[in-house]
Amino acid sequence: MLKELGLQAFLNQLESNEPVPGGGSVAALSSALSVALGAMVANLTVGKKNYEAVNDEMQAVAARMSNHKVYFVDMIDKDATSFDSVMKAYKLPKETEEEKAHRTQMIQEGMKYAASVPYEVAKTTSELFNDLAFLVENGNQNAQTDALVAAMMARTAILSALYNVKINLGSIKDEAYVADMTSKVKALEEKAISEEKRVLSLSTL
Repeated sequence: MLKELGLQAFLNQLESNEPVPGGGSVAALSSALSVALGAMVANLTVGKKNYEAVNDEMQAVAARMSNHKVYFVDMIDKDATSFDSVMKAYKLPKETEEEKAHRTQMIQEGMKYAASVPYEVAKTTSELFNDLAFLVENGNQNAQTDALVAAMMARTAILSALYNVKINLGSIKDEAYVADMTSKVKALEEKAISEEKRVLSLSTL
């Protein structure tokens, strides 16, 4: 499993000629880095003098970020394996018309699943910005830059994940599904860009 690899081993595998891990796993890793940084800022604020008024909220933010970290780390592996069903479908027999129809159906279902994984990464990451804004405004000011970097990593993770959605949509024949997902992708892209700007605008630097 990718999440069990050390950093150097992960990077070595990433640079190899193997197709996974790839951009989708890196997007999930970017989300994990974002929430880990966010948790750090919250933990550097909890119990500190001059931040007593936000102590309870900071503890809650730290807990949320920690939970998100577990989810995103799992998604690194989930993205890497999400295309397996597509590859298996391509290997299905296609001698008869019935076999061809079944093979096509399984390929299409696999493509939808492969698109859904990075979409979920992007969607979940898009929910982080309010907490990140709170950290910039109310967190330990010595760590404000870390909260800002967390916001930038979140935006990058979302846009990166959505590119992986788009490439899969190009192979899906269900027009209604593609239209719905394309609309959702556009909305998340716009949110990522605008929310990053909002958080960065709170900086006192």
